[in-house]
Amino acid sequence: MSLPQTTHVLSPDELDLLELTLGDGSPVPPAVLLGLTTDRPVTLTDAENTPLAVLDDGGLRPVKALARAAGPHWDPAIRRTAREVEAEVAAADDVVALVAAEPPTRAELDAVRELLDGARAVLVLVPAARRPPVAGTVGAPGLVRAAQDVVSRVDGDVPVHLVVVPWPARGAGRLTWPEVAGRYGATRTVVLSDHRDAGTRARAARLATLWADEVAALYPEASARELVRATTAARRRGAVVFFTGLSGSGKSTVARALAAELDDEGLHTTLLDGDEVRHHLSKGLGFDRESRELNVERIGYVASLVAYHGGVAVAAPIAPFASGRARVREHAEAAGAFLLVHVSTPLEVCEARDRKGLYAKARRGEIPDFTGISSPYEVPDDADLEIDTSVTSVEDAVAQVRAALLGALESGRPPA
Repeated sequence: MSLPQTTHVLSPDELDLLELTLGDGSPVPPAVLLGLTTDRPVTLTDAENTPLAVLDDGGLRPVKALARAAGPHWDPAIRRTAREVEAEVAAADDVVALVAAEPPTRAELDAVRELLDGARAVLVLVPAARRPPVAGTVGAPGLVRAAQDVVSRVDGDVPVHLVVVPWPARGAGRLTWPEVAGRYGATRTVVLSDHRDAGTRARAARLATLWADEVAALYPEASARELVRATTAARRRGAVVFFTGLSGSGKSTVARALAAELDDEGLHTTLLDGDEVRHHLSKGLGFDRESRELNVERIGYVASLVAYHGGVAVAAPIAPFASGRARVREHAEAAGAFLLVHVSTPLEVCEARDRKGLYAKARRGEIPDFTGISSPYEVPDDADLEIDTSVTSVEDAVAQVRAALLGALESGRPPA
């Protein structure tokens, strides 16, 4: 008798590992990478409970494509699988992989031609993590833009490929660049930051303390202490961007892409996605009206705290009821700027996109109180922005929300 399947919800780092493994970019068996045993089949899902793959004794079997987001590091022209890239460089007998894991300094860029001596093809590999980068560090979008400068310095007679490689922010210790780059077809691997001379390395390490050092040099101790205190206490205005819409409308996709872009721009951003919040902040709540209202209220409360402390909270629950959204607006506007974004994608489009099969179950009566089918969705009449993702791309949607948000932050109120 076959054993029943279990389910494992993948963290952002595990999603990176899964993408790498499915593209044959990982030299480590999937079960080892994910720390799972295969004594019974395991269904791997994302935070929205979408089944992505099944792991069993036969290996890893994909079920559905991983959700994509926006930004230069998600461009399908450069975010390609190891199999695809390896096939393109297979004819070259010397393929050098240049790993741009940090923004290259002048010293590394000046050394590029020497490092590539004899190369017949070049891969410029950029690590990309789904988890937001540590504050003050350059994330995947910025690394891609910096890597384009590396590409421009390669001899024009040598084929060069810019490739984004899924690379978890945590838990990548079992992976090495030479092993992974080899799967992409590289015969040699050069991590650019390893070729940073000692003087450059020391200067880069001092960047984080330059301001404090200058303050200490310019001011006596008592004055310096007060200047540091005042600067630390200075707080820019925070904001809450609150997406609402039916399941499958695209609100989570746009919210994730927006959060990544804002974070990349230095606006400290916290993403409160509806499904992920259900796993943690609202674990145990049901889906009756009272539970849904409480879930939205909790999201709004946490979002307002983020805004109060100068951050940007991006929330993406369904939030079907006007009363709950009104309470969120009240809390958020007391803490900073607020933007209500109605993702108005039509029901029939949402249902056709259904990655989790929830609409079909709701139609069969297997899921009670399902928004849009057996439970109402109260269309906002106070939305600051309305987006239909069936006619608007993720990139354009992010651009619209970003512009509205920056306008709200500058004006001190949501746009009219």
